[in-house]
Amino acid sequence: MNRIKIFATACLLCMTCTLMAQSKSARAEQTIVVFNDVMRQLDVNYVDTLPYEKMTETAINQMLRQVDPYTVYYPKEKDRDLRMMTTGKYGGVGALIQQREERQNDSTETITKKDKKKPNTYIIISEPYEGMPAQKAGLLAGDRILEIDGKKMSGKTVSEVSDALRGTPHSMLKVKVQRDGAAEPLTFTVEREEIKLPPVSYYNMVSDKVAYISFNEFTEHSAEEVSRALNDMVTNNGAKALVLDLRDNGGGIIDEAVKIVNLFVNKGKMVVSTRGRIKQLERTYSTTQEAAYPDMPVVLLVNHNSASASEIVAGSLQDHKRATLIGERTFGKGLVQSVRSVAYDGYVKLTTAKYYLPSGRCIQAIDYSKHQGKAEKDSTGGILPDIVMPDTNRKVDISYTLYAKQLFYDYATRYRAMHASIAPVNEFALTDADIEDFCRYLDEVGFTYVTETSKFFNEMLDMAQHEDLDSTTIAQLKAFVPQLQPSFREAIARHRSEVVRLLEAEIIERYYYQRGRAEYMLKHDDDLKKALEVLNETL
Repeated sequence: MNRIKIFATACLLCMTCTLMAQSKSARAEQTIVVFNDVMRQLDVNYVDTLPYEKMTETAINQMLRQVDPYTVYYPKEKDRDLRMMTTGKYGGVGALIQQREERQNDSTETITKKDKKKPNTYIIISEPYEGMPAQKAGLLAGDRILEIDGKKMSGKTVSEVSDALRGTPHSMLKVKVQRDGAAEPLTFTVEREEIKLPPVSYYNMVSDKVAYISFNEFTEHSAEEVSRALNDMVTNNGAKALVLDLRDNGGGIIDEAVKIVNLFVNKGKMVVSTRGRIKQLERTYSTTQEAAYPDMPVVLLVNHNSASASEIVAGSLQDHKRATLIGERTFGKGLVQSVRSVAYDGYVKLTTAKYYLPSGRCIQAIDYSKHQGKAEKDSTGGILPDIVMPDTNRKVDISYTLYAKQLFYDYATRYRAMHASIAPVNEFALTDADIEDFCRYLDEVGFTYVTETSKFFNEMLDMAQHEDLDSTTIAQLKAFVPQLQPSFREAIARHRSEVVRLLEAEIIERYYYQRGRAEYMLKHDDDLKKALEVLNETL
């Protein structure tokens, strides 16, 4: 009798699941019919020729935005973007580019939006990678791109210029640029190569016994790069401990995360599991080999931009008590993405499950399933470090304003045009005369320091004048205005060390590229200093 009940219950459950699947399928079919009918009506009756491909891509993208930010459609012509995300490779010149606006005098902020003219835009080489085609050909950060192979780039978007720069490895292209300090445009011949962005951007010893690795992204073979860098410092420098920097690492391939954990955790230990609606796709990832460094003290540096695979490494090593985490609570992206092919050689990268750590914690911090796409933040999501560091990088002071307006960047471009070389990274320092020259430059471009406090205060004062406040009170409020609006020279003097640090870093990168900037910034890194304190106690 019990067997009959069990069988009946099982049949009922199967029928229920089938009906639910049929119900969902029917709803999907109904929406597809509606979409097709609307498209058919447009095709037959609309007065002008329609851009069908663009309309379809727009419709799909708008639909996917209601799901979550990570479910994305890639038509055939954009599949290289998907390949780059997983492999880190592309055929091109090895440089970042950026759209800029013609700089306007800051006094234009007082003009109403209605009277403002839209500034002209242009594309610059924002950051050439050392040893790659753009840098080897002679292109510099700050170069304004005028033409590529004789085609004018004026008014083009970043995507359009990027398409023009990319191409088959070993093909040639000519890039005409306007360089700061050069009287006439310069033309460079560049040979495209297969560009593989290094997942390990910098590694070195940061003390007699402590190795440091800056790890950017979890692309193919990135775990091998981490292992190779660490082995180099262990073998040649006697490294006894490691600081692995995962700050601003947005993640990538989960198998690479498992391999990173396996460097420090022995065989057979759970790293992460995935759970989703389709039970057959659920999986548990575990270490498969004996660890190369099972006893090495490890500190991980994380911040609010450490996401996905970074959080798997951080959370798993934390759960297995194999690393101390220092920094900020991580982003909280615990969604599993799978790539599926769709019609006409396109792809869709969609969310199929969520990540769960060995302790059972779910990494995901935001629920996209509620309120028709309106995200809800879960304060327990992400990974909370063992040592939470104060957030000193989000202060809204003169340094923030100069950085946001890209004035550090633009002055560094000018400095590079005026100085053929600088001292080595560990010796370079700006003089008082250099800082004064920077201030003169700010005068030249019409920079006016408007504090955030003064912006809010002016809004309050404007409201006060519209409300029933007496003239004496309003006069007292106005008396505060000068105190809230210091000159930029006063503000720079008050925050001199921070201004000098950011300006020196920008200039150093012009000469010594990404490695030079990393080496310089580590000297001023409070998170790294705390990591060394922790590790020195164990060595």
